[in-house]
Amino acid sequence: MDHTSVFSLESLSDEVIREVLNDVYRALEERGYQPINQLVGYLMSGDPGYISSHKDARKKIMKFDRSQILEFLLKESLK
Repeated sequence: MDHTSVFSLESLSDEVIREVLNDVYRALEERGYQPINQLVGYLMSGDPGYISSHKDARKKIMKFDRSQILEFLLKESLK
């Protein structure tokens, strides 16, 4: 190997957030909720009651600060 590999914590964090959001989305959908509405409610208010505990969705999303999730969503939508 004649090149240096670069490890990015940011891209790793983005992938983990993406995975969690997908898991939470599916869990909310399985429970009959409108996932986008529930996620927006959570992100706007910070009230974890918007996220079902089904499949540990609430626990998973609360591992991240809401600002991290919003930053990820903005980066993804403005690419």
